[in-house]
Amino acid sequence: MANESPAENAAPQEGAETGAPAAATHGTVSHGGKEGADFPPFDTANFAPQIVWLALIFGLLYVLMSRVALPRVASILHERERKISSDLDASRELQTKAEAAAAENEGKLRATRAQAQSIGREAQQNAAAQTAAQRAASEQEFATKLAASDLRIADAKTKALSNVETIAIDAAASILEKLTDRRIDQAVLAEEFRALKSS
Repeated sequence: MANESPAENAAPQEGAETGAPAAATHGTVSHGGKEGADFPPFDTANFAPQIVWLALIFGLLYVLMSRVALPRVASILHERERKISSDLDASRELQTKAEAAAAENEGKLRATRAQAQSIGREAQQNAAAQTAAQRAASEQEFATKLAASDLRIADAKTKALSNVETIAIDAAASILEKLTDRRIDQAVLAEEFRALKSS
């Protein structure tokens, strides 16, 4: 023992002085003055009051939910259901109106199409009648102009023939005058020419 070093002698003394805090550090924490007791919520002695408080709080929550929260949720759900039902009814009504309007528009479209076809046929018939009338008027006008032209041609021909006769008598008189050196009466030549022409 005498051979022990001062450091070894000092260690037990320090442990003796600090022995209580070391034990407190490494030992279990005391609860309610009892060494090694369990956590209070898990202590079997506390089960009965905890169950009573659980039942009271659950009952209170049930009463609050059934009297306050659930009626509000039910009224919200009822209002939503009513709104959805109203919207569905409105959409069905709008769909019915849209179908009726579509059927009416289809009927109007068919009537308009038939009317347009009738107007087209009538316009075509009127155009054909007008074309035929204009053609007949043009043909009549052309026939009238042709008849007038024929009359003018016949008149011109008659005038030309009468002029030819006069020219022929003049030419014959000139030729005879040059051949015979005598003046020939053109009236006599005209009578002879007409006599030759009639024979």
